[in-house]
Amino acid sequence: MSSAEEKSLPLPERWPRASKFALSACAAAVAELVTFPLDLTKTRLQVQGEAAIHRNGVAAGQTVPYRGMLCTAAGIVQEEGLQKLWQGATPAVYRHIVYSGVRMVVYEHLRDSVLGRAEDDSFPLWKAVVGGMSAGAIGQFFASPTDLVKVQMQMEGKRKLEGKPLRFRGVHHAFMKILSEGGIRGLWAGWVPNVQRAALVNMGDLTTYDSVKHFLLLNTPLVDNSLTHSVASCCSGLVAAVLGTPADVVKTRIMNQPRDKQGRGLLYKSSMDCLIQSVQGEGFMSLYKGFIPTWMRMAPWSLVFWLTYEQIRRICGVSSF
Repeated sequence: MSSAEEKSLPLPERWPRASKFALSACAAAVAELVTFPLDLTKTRLQVQGEAAIHRNGVAAGQTVPYRGMLCTAAGIVQEEGLQKLWQGATPAVYRHIVYSGVRMVVYEHLRDSVLGRAEDDSFPLWKAVVGGMSAGAIGQFFASPTDLVKVQMQMEGKRKLEGKPLRFRGVHHAFMKILSEGGIRGLWAGWVPNVQRAALVNMGDLTTYDSVKHFLLLNTPLVDNSLTHSVASCCSGLVAAVLGTPADVVKTRIMNQPRDKQGRGLLYKSSMDCLIQSVQGEGFMSLYKGFIPTWMRMAPWSLVFWLTYEQIRRICGVSSF
């Protein structure tokens, strides 16, 4: 194909991966802004009553009564203001531009070019699991610094109420402070549980959505439309929440713990240490702290993301996912 012919092609055909990256990033940004207050509520719930904090004397003498999802959300509005429900939204959007863009491009590449579909155009479940977990892990590794900033900024309102000084003035200041205190390594603090969680969540999200959608198309009268996308996205949101919440709790606690000058955590040595301490100190169900807001966020997030993504692809002339 000559250069003139190539230039006459639509952008999605000239740069298919870059186009899919941009489209998935746009859909993720919309979904993130719509559902962000539930993510903030979930984060506050997950660090509530941490046994390691009390054992290590951090925040000694401060007893915070347990509050459920609705009380936590209402408390944030009453004590900090309505706008604080979107505290940390900027790094969250940055994170999803990187995370969702990379994971969607990687998954489609693995599905269509590396692992390959079956002869009947179906994608075997084991391949979907491998593709989903791999895509999630790769995407989250690249996005881990933005996720760290998001989690730490979400806790600023709580620090203010506890009488502690605020750590960050904004997203750029948060990046610079974390970099100056912990170096490059500090920006990837908690990346291991972060990647583990992303692999599990995407096994629930990408794998479930792709498998359910194509099962419905191949085995039911449903066609490739918004109804099919909605059913598949609802299933993917539930499975992702069940698989991802324990890893999400561990990830949040490791990212939010205080650190020394070398960037090493003062409460937990590793994700496994955090898991063991949480279960021993608070019981197994502590791993599902924040499950309801996690699920209530993942379900609409998944619905908004997939419906937006499929529609944007259709409008831009890109084939359905």
